[in-house]
Amino acid sequence: MLRELCAATGAWVLHFCKVSGQMTLLFLDTLSMIRSVSIKETLRQMALLGADSLPIVLLTMLCTGMVFSVQTAKEFVALGASGTVGGIVAIAMGRELVPVLTGVVVAGRIGAAIAAELGTMKVTEQIDALRVMATSPIRYLVAPRFLAMALMMPVLVVFGNFIGNAGGYFVAHYYADIGSMTYLNSVKHFCDSFDLFGGMIKGVVFGAIISIVGCFKGLHAKQGAEGVGLATTASVVLSIILIFITDYFMTVLLFVDK
Repeated sequence: MLRELCAATGAWVLHFCKVSGQMTLLFLDTLSMIRSVSIKETLRQMALLGADSLPIVLLTMLCTGMVFSVQTAKEFVALGASGTVGGIVAIAMGRELVPVLTGVVVAGRIGAAIAAELGTMKVTEQIDALRVMATSPIRYLVAPRFLAMALMMPVLVVFGNFIGNAGGYFVAHYYADIGSMTYLNSVKHFCDSFDLFGGMIKGVVFGAIISIVGCFKGLHAKQGAEGVGLATTASVVLSIILIFITDYFMTVLLFVDK
């Protein structure tokens, strides 16, 4: 029993190290291809991966801001701290809720799409055809998606912050009877520009994670429709896990003792 457990643990560790190394090499190869990436293809991917994700991101952030405000406004008013509600909502949205939830939403929508698209190309041997034509799949497929996600995620975070804080203000004003100037002055007093900028930095990193994981799982999909489905599922799950892990370390790095 102990021998089987050790063997299974060792196999998992070896697999983890292998996958981690392969993903790191894909990331480094992608960075080396950024200069030669097609601008036209990058713009197309920015529209597909970023602009088309805006409606669902806005809806998610609007509801998040409203829910967070409704959970805090009444309690803070009862404690006589209505002058802190706007700042608390803005800080929570800017530093954590908007970048993390945007990353989760985009991972579910875009990470799955990237893995499915590249996985289908892999099982239909289109990736091999690119190599036969002396075209690098990383430069042609991975780099434009990586660059598009890294550029568009901060934009989505900015829009998400705006609509999320607007929803929080609406609820605080009309549900908890907090004055407009009280709410806005709270935001000005407790928040600074780095709360938004730090969330944008997180967005860049989360976008890179989603694109690299999606491309990696797609390029390594097994044959058949089942292989594509497994790659798509694994892409979403792994992206979300890495987003949460990375968020902790980035929060400590960016905001602790700020």
